[in-house]
Amino acid sequence: MRKHFWGLLFLLPAFIIFILFLWVPIVKGFVYSFYHIDFVKGNSFVGFDNYKVALHDEDAWTAVKNTVYYMFLCLVIGFWIPIVFAIAISELRRFQGIVRVAAYLPNIIPVVVLYGLWRWFYDPVGPINGVITGWFGSEPVAFMTDTNWSMISLVIMESWQQFGSAMLIYLAAVLSIPRDWYEAAEIDGAGVWNRIRHITLPSIKGLLGLLLILQLIGTSQGYQSQLAMLDGGPNNATLTYALLIVKYAFNQQNYGVAAALGVLMFIVLGLLAIVQYRLQGKEGDVR
Repeated sequence: MRKHFWGLLFLLPAFIIFILFLWVPIVKGFVYSFYHIDFVKGNSFVGFDNYKVALHDEDAWTAVKNTVYYMFLCLVIGFWIPIVFAIAISELRRFQGIVRVAAYLPNIIPVVVLYGLWRWFYDPVGPINGVITGWFGSEPVAFMTDTNWSMISLVIMESWQQFGSAMLIYLAAVLSIPRDWYEAAEIDGAGVWNRIRHITLPSIKGLLGLLLILQLIGTSQGYQSQLAMLDGGPNNATLTYALLIVKYAFNQQNYGVAAALGVLMFIVLGLLAIVQYRLQGKEGDVR
């Protein structure tokens, strides 16, 4: 303790912040899930009633289905875009730096500007519908009001904004692969696809698995764009699980049920975190 006293002393503020703003809310969330929260009359113990309300709420199961659908769309649409861009940029012989900056630029756009921009894009008289009606002669697509398109539209918007940061991570991993391997493959007559298939993808397999788990955990908590753009509509088509918790807590002021929903999410995400930890441990160091 004497040897590490000053180091521990400098770490103490971080530990205090970590406990106050992470573990205390987690513990209180577990406790409050068994209470009816009333700031005027005081809290009253209700046992598992909050969990019963949460599990018998039709909106909760709708939110679960929407969240799974949202996670699936983010996986299909958004997960592979950074990988493709990273590999394509790594193959460039010129202007690689300019392309990197251009690919990352959407990531720095403030969300308020982003939502306003894409509302204009998705407007019935916006540029996207202008292309659809002008080039293809089709009717305008109701991206924001059609239940079949609303969630897809949000995923496309988020994928466009966020792929830049993931792309840079993949690009760093790809550029760390020894160039001798590619040169040897080229001498042996391997084309671009064979080099990607047999060298690039196996070399970043650990990173792919890690970022996949992190994306699943991140998208399972998605609610910001659903709240800001559509408030869970139309007809609850974009009502995610995290957004339902927000509505229970701040719209209905039913903090007990909101805490119960949060505890259930905490358990599921904890299991995903365990899977991530085990995968990371098996891979050793992630390239």
